[in-house]
Amino acid sequence: MSQRTETGERTVVAKRVDSGTADTAEITELARAAGYRVVDTATQTRTEDPAYHFGEGKVEELAVQIASADASVLIVDNELGPYQTFNIGNKLPEDVRVIDRFRLILEIFGQRARTRKAQLQVELAELRYELPRAEAKASLAKREERPGFMGLGEYDESRERDIKARISRLRDELAQIEQTDQHRREQRRESGFSLVALAGYTNAGKSTLLRRLAVDLDVDENQDIHPDLEPTAESEDRLFTTLGTTTRKAEVNRRDVLVTDTVGFISDLPHWLVESFKSTLDSVYQADLVLLVVDVSEPLDEIHEKLVTCHDTLYERNRAPIVTVLNKADKVESEEVAEKKQALSSLAPEPVVISAKTGENLDTLRERIDTELPPLTEERLVLPMTDDTMSVVSWIHDNAYVNNVEYGDQVLIEFEARKPIVEQSRSKATALVDRQASPS
Repeated sequence: MSQRTETGERTVVAKRVDSGTADTAEITELARAAGYRVVDTATQTRTEDPAYHFGEGKVEELAVQIASADASVLIVDNELGPYQTFNIGNKLPEDVRVIDRFRLILEIFGQRARTRKAQLQVELAELRYELPRAEAKASLAKREERPGFMGLGEYDESRERDIKARISRLRDELAQIEQTDQHRREQRRESGFSLVALAGYTNAGKSTLLRRLAVDLDVDENQDIHPDLEPTAESEDRLFTTLGTTTRKAEVNRRDVLVTDTVGFISDLPHWLVESFKSTLDSVYQADLVLLVVDVSEPLDEIHEKLVTCHDTLYERNRAPIVTVLNKADKVESEEVAEKKQALSSLAPEPVVISAKTGENLDTLRERIDTELPPLTEERLVLPMTDDTMSVVSWIHDNAYVNNVEYGDQVLIEFEARKPIVEQSRSKATALVDRQASPS
């Protein structure tokens, strides 16, 4: 963690909107999640100024506000171009840093990245953020036939080439990691596991829900740490406690299920930032079922907007069924929940209302998961009674839902399982017959 995060720098947050009233609640929470101490806020409603983003007069007001608050950082809840960042900084007291929304998000991601994959994705996002700025600086320097950009240092074509080359290398390394992850997902399916992914916005309660559903030790995507030692995703009232993926085993009626908690969505993310975390989102896209977790205690219009954004992201590549989970029901009266369910019915048909905190309606959710997952295959095997038969019967018990077993000269076993387990059971039965038929 950086020194500035530990010291909790005094910070002013500001936001501009084209129309309406600017809301600084989310950017304030993001700033606090990054370790900043928010001491004041400022808003403006007007069209964007190409030179200062805010109006020039507003920037001068911000300078006074920052000086009065003895702040060292200005966080702007918008995306700033390199020229705008420079111009705003020139108006502020000396040594005050200017950070826009996406630089702040990248700071948070950098602090939370623990696995190699997460660290690579953060670096990729940072470089994709920096590339257009390096291009702008190089372009201006070239036009003015001088190497510097407004006194900020050397930015030329070599800087652009370095960034592009590093982006290419990062993509290649992440592609290799994703191949390994994909192989691991297939192995899990072949072992009889159904894959369920938790999706949704930060602070919707995904990590708390994972802890409720989990019944076994971690089976984490990160293989640098032994799976049995990897801690479950934290359950804290702050943003981005989960950046990578955490996968745990859950028992859902007759099934063995692996549930994966992933990085939370956040509003107004640009395409380049979402794309940088593509390999993490593949855990969602390639699941058998997606649980879209929503904080039902939030205002209806916010829930609606977040559901639309989630659907836009998920439906682009996701093929699995999506079940909306209205979480934090313990914070809302039942009448309000019913009204919100009705209002959201077009976006979230037949949602499951739960409280991951109290455990309310978790059994209903498990039933729904069982219903939505691909159906199990019924199988009936007759096994010869040999020295190895009981080990096969035990394996079927461990990997399938056994309905009936009858013992005699032969063993009749009836069970339900995912297709890969059924196929493995048939193979094991055939091997028993072949060994019995072969001469001693």
